[in-house]
Amino acid sequence: MSQKIDYGNLMHDAMRGLIQKVLTRVAKDGLPGKHHFFITFDTMHPDVELADWLSDRYPGEMTVVLEHWFENLTVNDDGFAVTLSFGDNPEPIYVPYDAIRTFVDPSVEFGLRFETQDDDFDDDDLDDEEEAPMVEMAEPEDEPRKEAEVVSLDKFRK
Repeated sequence: MSQKIDYGNLMHDAMRGLIQKVLTRVAKDGLPGKHHFFITFDTMHPDVELADWLSDRYPGEMTVVLEHWFENLTVNDDGFAVTLSFGDNPEPIYVPYDAIRTFVDPSVEFGLRFETQDDDFDDDDLDDEEEAPMVEMAEPEDEPRKEAEVVSLDKFRK
């Protein structure tokens, strides 16, 4: 029995479950209102499926948008498949949940970010002095926001 609770992986599992529920609803009923998603994922994940030209063009990570046009969204316990248009060429992709790095719905200012960690990590593999990977939670900053600076483009014109 492990002597520590792996809160990081438990939280990631819960967040992936949330993504699965949202995508399942969208697959069934479509996107409600102005909702849309930016999903960034690891293209090198062994279970990601995408055209060779896409993996060549995006050799580390890729962000896809589910908004105006997408087809064949199917969701299962391990990931989702969808057909997206890349330069008017429909391409099917498959993304396992554990390849997702960020999931953002800017219409409601909601986002999830997954910190890199080994999902197959086992606390029993640790020596007593080693620590389990942790998820860092960002704390809100107390500093007030600075006003935006307006820059005139006239000084850059010739």
